[in-house]
Amino acid sequence: MDKLRQIKDFVCFLCGVLGGFVVQLLGGWTKDLRTLVLFMIIDFAMGLIVAAVFKNSTKTESGALNSTAGLKGICKKIVMLLMVVIATQADGLMGTNYIRSASIIAFIVNELISIGENAGLMGVKFPTAITNAIDVLSQKAEEKRSDQ
Repeated sequence: MDKLRQIKDFVCFLCGVLGGFVVQLLGGWTKDLRTLVLFMIIDFAMGLIVAAVFKNSTKTESGALNSTAGLKGICKKIVMLLMVVIATQADGLMGTNYIRSASIIAFIVNELISIGENAGLMGVKFPTAITNAIDVLSQKAEEKRSDQ
């Protein structure tokens, strides 16, 4: 039992170190990054529901679940996070703090649009308040881009 606890403690330690390293690369566990990761999870889960339950996915011919389509979705989200890493490093290199934020906001808007599309494929209307929030975030991202 003692050996099992040591292995568990080591795995937990390793996960903590790796997680801390990844979060550091992403510029810290800020509210905007938490929001992006949460929306990525929601979008992926909704995509699974659209394909598995509603059989209405636009990613496959049959509309049903497809492991390749799911893998592509995960890869896309990983690349989005890699782009945040690049933006964070660019900010650090140039001594700025807006490239990361603008990138994250742009990806949040992208995820919100995808969530809306998934909701539409399920027959759920997208609330006006969220549509308005997407417009505000889009304008904010555009303002940050024009500041560059």
